[in-house]
Amino acid sequence: MEDAVKSAAPALFEELVAANGKRIGVATLNVEKTLNSISLEMVDLLDAQLRAWAGDPQIAMVLLQAAGEKAFCAGGDLQGLYRTMLDQHASGQSVDIKSNSYACDFFEREYRLDYLIHTYPKPMLAWAHGIVMGGGIGLMAGASHRVVTEKSRLAMPEITIGLYPDVGGTWFLNRMPGQLGLFLALTGASFGAADAIFARLADYQIEHSQKQALLASLLSQPWDGKRDDVLLTRVLLAAEQQAQPAFAAAPAPLRQHFELIHQLCSAPTLDEVVQNIVGLQTDDAWLQKGIATLVAGSPASAWLSHALQRRALHMSLAEVFRLEYVVSLHCAARADFAEGIRALIIDKDRQPKWQPAILADVSKEWGNGFFDDPWPENDHPLADLG
Repeated sequence: MEDAVKSAAPALFEELVAANGKRIGVATLNVEKTLNSISLEMVDLLDAQLRAWAGDPQIAMVLLQAAGEKAFCAGGDLQGLYRTMLDQHASGQSVDIKSNSYACDFFEREYRLDYLIHTYPKPMLAWAHGIVMGGGIGLMAGASHRVVTEKSRLAMPEITIGLYPDVGGTWFLNRMPGQLGLFLALTGASFGAADAIFARLADYQIEHSQKQALLASLLSQPWDGKRDDVLLTRVLLAAEQQAQPAFAAAPAPLRQHFELIHQLCSAPTLDEVVQNIVGLQTDDAWLQKGIATLVAGSPASAWLSHALQRRALHMSLAEVFRLEYVVSLHCAARADFAEGIRALIIDKDRQPKWQPAILADVSKEWGNGFFDDPWPENDHPLADLG
């Protein structure tokens, strides 16, 4: 009975003993039926275990992986958020972003976990096999060693649900080459292993079939707490060298269209950027899909993604998470986030009624309301980060 309860938990943990007695902590996202979507329970389990391993001198490194073959993590558990947003809107408390206690808890604890991964004191290997979207990228992005496989498909498609690339997206999208980050935020475009490395979201391309051999190699390393990062890097580099032929012909549209994307998204205003992308005449199916997503997406989300990347250009990671926390709660309090979830996930009619309906109706004053912070500086729920 205990094993059955354990196997149903949204995150599982084990410790593998290396040849020299040191251990590798293995954390497995375990909600295969929902593509390992992130729930509060999963966040709390991961946070507690990662903190325990961080303080355990016998743990040499941590492996973050997922159950099943389809997805590492396809994002957050939006249905729970959706119900609380409807309650908040119905109660007339949308003016007070602190009134949705579930949203406050969810975003605070999720962002704390993401920040912990970014600042983890031991080597962490994220094995990002399969679908990696939204909150899933938030989990992998901060790991010290990030592996993508031949089946990895990454995207930040929040514009389709009336949100924006959060979970630190404001920070890591800003650190991509050229204007790739803005383009990905506006189009929700998906990409594979080679482009994940090009966009600085991953570090190694390794075939998924090599995983067990790689684990065996890791268990044979002379972990000593001093050069564990170097040992992990060498094992991954060796595995990547073996995998290179398998990835040689893989499509890499981000790299292929880099100059064009940079040109389209370098215009001085968001209106011009959007006009550049929407007005592009192309037969390329990947670009066409990105254009269609932008056209159908939330205008407020497009405005937010653009404004956030400029506002946060010189912010620290901790400052970005504090900013995103406020913005995400405003998104929960306003109309588009709930409407986007309804149209895509609840009713599945794919006919969202965005408010405002077009980008031209997003005024600067209305948009800047997303940044209204009700907490004094030292009382912010994430004040202790960084």
